[in-house]
Amino acid sequence: MKARRLFWSIVDNLEAMIDAGVYPVGSRLPPERELAETNNVSRPTVREAIIALEVRERVEVKTGSGVYVLKQKKPDHLSKPISAFELTQARALIEGEAAALAATTIQDGELKALHQTLVEMKNPKLADAADQRFHEIIANATRNNALLNSVENLWNLRRNVPQIVNSYDGVCSQSSEQRMVEHTQIYDAIASHDSAAARKAMHNHFNRLINALFDASEAKALEEIKRKTDETRGLYSISHLR
Repeated sequence: MKARRLFWSIVDNLEAMIDAGVYPVGSRLPPERELAETNNVSRPTVREAIIALEVRERVEVKTGSGVYVLKQKKPDHLSKPISAFELTQARALIEGEAAALAATTIQDGELKALHQTLVEMKNPKLADAADQRFHEIIANATRNNALLNSVENLWNLRRNVPQIVNSYDGVCSQSSEQRMVEHTQIYDAIASHDSAAARKAMHNHFNRLINALFDASEAKALEEIKRKTDETRGLYSISHLR
């Protein structure tokens, strides 16, 4: 694996651990020597990864003290609100093509890292962070920074817009087994270097998610109608006059 790819894999690993709460906001990352040994890389590679994390504003380097995890900034105010449905459709379109391209460009080391996220996804405590890392590895494997930035920006919306966060939490927590099946199908298609199958598997994943969002929205609407009906029934009922 080229040196540039290697340090980006360290960035991905550390970001996933930060997102999973292994290194919470305000905590100090392990020393450079320890990170190098843990990840089986050189200390210069670790330094490059730390610089990248600092540029992304995920950490702050304090001279003589260490590297500290920063609270992630929320995205800038949006001129127009974005719904969970719009976000999911955009992810399907962009990540479907990213998967198709990655199937032709992904390297063995990236495939190994992609498979590792499937292992981590089986652990409820690591599942969400592993899910995000899965999609970012695919985007990274395209060798197209515009695609990578697009996927990262969509994930920032997914993680920081309250309405979208609530919508996703309501469906993702109820479909862990199906999520695992879908991600495995995406992995198998990419590992087979089958662009058409990778695109289709990614589209199937997001199509199921869109339908789940609609089901959850419909259930919530029906619950609200029932609540209002019960309130009206109580207001006009004369059963208490018996």
